[in-house]
Amino acid sequence: MSKMDSFYRDREENISRMGQDSDMQKSGLQFLVDSADYNYCYNFDWLSRPIIQYPQDIVAFQEIVWAVKPDLIIETGIARGGSLILSASLMALLDLCEHGEAHLSPNTINPRRVLGVDIDIRKHNLKALESHPLFPRLKLIEGSSISKPIIDEVKKEASKKNKIIVCLDSNHTHDHVLAELEAYAPLTSPGSYCLVFDTVIEDMPVEEKKHRSWGPGNSPKTAVKEFLEKNLEFEIDKAIQDKLLITSAPDGFLRRK
Repeated sequence: MSKMDSFYRDREENISRMGQDSDMQKSGLQFLVDSADYNYCYNFDWLSRPIIQYPQDIVAFQEIVWAVKPDLIIETGIARGGSLILSASLMALLDLCEHGEAHLSPNTINPRRVLGVDIDIRKHNLKALESHPLFPRLKLIEGSSISKPIIDEVKKEASKKNKIIVCLDSNHTHDHVLAELEAYAPLTSPGSYCLVFDTVIEDMPVEEKKHRSWGPGNSPKTAVKEFLEKNLEFEIDKAIQDKLLITSAPDGFLRRK
């Protein structure tokens, strides 16, 4: 066995052990609970745009993108645009690695792109995104992600691509996330991922609900559970959450078989 093979074997063993260590799991969740009081995930930017994600999830996402090498990433929920810019930067890097500098321009034939959907793309956020050098890789659609016209438009864009990653991070109620899963998860290419963020809502104390319409019992995780009962071609990639320990998406890394 080579040194690298040994390294990866040891890593897998450690990840498996962490996944079975209830104390470690509780510690990770407790950090999420405690840090929520300080809006911890609001502290980070990606290439100048607020990303509103935990650093661990950012690292996991780039690993997934490198493994899948998608030509389209679909994201519901834009917020301040950091996650879109993260996706666009990773797509640019994939093009650079595979095709060289000549393919970095989004004007080349069939470049990798990112599709963002939000019910309300606020003017100041749109202006900031439009001025970003990676904006040409983005296509933004304003409207409800679960309305038929928006779903049809997304499906039209997806029909032009082969490898697709889907990220769901908009309204976090059970019904909304389930509707998004039913609409967009089938666009996920085999071997790729549909990521459902903020499933951790289900595991948070009830008082964290505050004045929001979602909470334990009405969350992305309950939607994932119902979706998986009827869609056996998807499975939860537990190894991702086990190695992260701190993640907003426990049971939300869905791999299409």
